[in-house]
Amino acid sequence: MRWDNLVENTSMQGATGDIALFGTDAVTTRTFDTPEFRGVTFYEIRARSIVNRVPGASRMPFEWTVNPYRGCTHACVYCFARKTHSYLDLDTGQGFDSQIVVKINAPELVRRQLASRRWQGAHIAMGTNVDCYQRAEGRYRLMPGIITALRDRANPFSILTKGTLILRDLDLLREAASVTEVGISVSVGFTDQELWRTVEPGTPSPERRLDVVRTMAENGIGCGVLMAPVIPFLSDSPDQLRATVRSIAAAGATSVTPLVLHLRPGAREWFMSWLERHHPYLVARYERLYAEGAYAPKWYQRRITRQVHELADEFGIGPAGRGEARRISVPRDPELPARPDLPVRPAATQLTLL
Repeated sequence: MRWDNLVENTSMQGATGDIALFGTDAVTTRTFDTPEFRGVTFYEIRARSIVNRVPGASRMPFEWTVNPYRGCTHACVYCFARKTHSYLDLDTGQGFDSQIVVKINAPELVRRQLASRRWQGAHIAMGTNVDCYQRAEGRYRLMPGIITALRDRANPFSILTKGTLILRDLDLLREAASVTEVGISVSVGFTDQELWRTVEPGTPSPERRLDVVRTMAENGIGCGVLMAPVIPFLSDSPDQLRATVRSIAAAGATSVTPLVLHLRPGAREWFMSWLERHHPYLVARYERLYAEGAYAPKWYQRRITRQVHELADEFGIGPAGRGEARRISVPRDPELPARPDLPVRPAATQLTLL
């Protein structure tokens, strides 16, 4: 593995993308003989940087990210982050699902980097590469320390997840939301049970994810849904879209944002291999639909967006990006300091990309 090929750079301003900076003397390989982690190898590393700048050419609507893990046991066959495993000479297929890099010093790095004089308090997005609430988080518990550091600096942030484990940190999220802007989004692309079992085998079911949305709403924390991915010919029929948006509305989501499946290198090969095994009759149609690159044609994306927006209006929820941004409104916890020394931060933007 190319641990030693990553160039050291301790400056936040020089960090790019989601490339973590490791020391070759700080890698521990660990396995756990428990049912949920059987067959999974963890590489525990001490990163040199954790708050990373998104490349300027990226389509992402945010500039800074924190990713405490690489690889993901959710094993989503379409995951665009698979390519990042190749940077370390790790396999982008089965290896991405079972070889997980854990940045065990992530909380202390976040705290240190937020305290830097160079840090201007910009919005930080999490869950943008791999899920920060995947199963590994249940054992390593990195997110409570990260959220605490963000809360203590009143630094705005957002989290995108398919994991129900986020509910473990509900009290911390409420505390953070009382001092800064916090955006929570749950990814639910469809509610088809058979499709979920084959395309997202390591994730909680769509129903359990919608329970997260419901619980957040019941606790005064607005939660949007990223309806992603909408999978052409498998989850995009009018009836399927209607069923998914209806369930999202019933869960109390503040917004719904559709995102059509995109197939970047690394993910494309793995997804097409899966498609050939499970739906061989669709292979030729996919080759035509994605002939121009990683993204479905604009006409198709516009059609899906229009249909979902119409359904959202029908069921009384507003797609993210239309109308005013919704601020999470949580009463200040009287046990928390008022932090008058900290500047007021700008509102967080709704996270809209997987």
